[in-house]
Amino acid sequence: MKKHTVLALAATLCLSLFSGCSNGSNSQSSAATSAASSAATSAASSAAASSAAAGSSAIRIAGLKGPTSMGLVKLMNDNEEGKSKNKYEFTMAGAADEITPKLIKGELDMAAVPANLASVLYSKTEGKVEVLAVNTLGVTYIVENGTSINSVADLKGKTVYGTGKGSIPEYALRFVLKKNGIDPDKDLKLEWKSEPTEIVALMKQQKDVVAMLPQPYVTVAAGSVDNFREALSVTEEWSKQDKESKFITGVLVARKDFVEKNKDAVKAFMEEYEASIKYANDDVDSAAKLCEKYDIVKEAVAKKALPKCNITFIAGDEMKTALSGFYKALFDLAPESVGGALPNEDIYYKQ
Repeated sequence: MKKHTVLALAATLCLSLFSGCSNGSNSQSSAATSAASSAATSAASSAAASSAAAGSSAIRIAGLKGPTSMGLVKLMNDNEEGKSKNKYEFTMAGAADEITPKLIKGELDMAAVPANLASVLYSKTEGKVEVLAVNTLGVTYIVENGTSINSVADLKGKTVYGTGKGSIPEYALRFVLKKNGIDPDKDLKLEWKSEPTEIVALMKQQKDVVAMLPQPYVTVAAGSVDNFREALSVTEEWSKQDKESKFITGVLVARKDFVEKNKDAVKAFMEEYEASIKYANDDVDSAAKLCEKYDIVKEAVAKKALPKCNITFIAGDEMKTALSGFYKALFDLAPESVGGALPNEDIYYKQ
């Protein structure tokens, strides 16, 4: 495949979970703001929304066009073919602020969102949403078109290009740097770009560029940048410094009132969702085809990126341990990243 074709394919998958994409550096903040506004107006319509939800024969689920929704594709296909235990209505969106107001107003039952946004929504709605499962671990990597970066310590004194300023990617990088004794504001230069494609283009033009990129753009760069290499996994570096938590990118949340009124359906969904995620990891070729079928990402990009997207299914006590530790790390870095306060235990779904 020609290099420009690979770039074109990847351009269709601007990861909405990263505010450094085309939605601007404050997409998660705008999503939270939209959610807050929706919460203010939802009180008047809550009775109607609850009635609509109760009368619906399908579970309404929204996802973002990126890794956080790739694990849904088998379930989406089973639903289309009438093989799923529940009936579902799926919506794919380009940005979190397209779906969070609908979730709060009762127009959606579940949504795949950035991990920190779940805590923000919990705060803004006074506990009316809960996390069902973690669906994506870290998808960011330190990359270069050189050979200088072999450890976090090697980042000292470098200029590191990245996307996601003011959101999970920046928080995660700062966490890893600080845990390794590096001051992110003094010991290196962080230069933020609006889109990952800008960084890929820069790496094609200049030598010895060090950057932080998310999947699938790591895969794109690998096929279009000379001397490209993955130097470090931010996810692995996080785990080295914090054994109790995980670097988490995405989660699946639900309205708490919907869960309480549809316990059997939610339990069945969790079983189907886990199986769908396993399918995405075990049968990459077939899952990649479904990713294109449902307009999440082109098959060629998905086939290469899926094995490195860290799609997972973590629920129950393991989810609580991992996510609570992640929220604590984010809170210590920037309280506003989780809504100004750590969520209570009732944010975590229990069967």
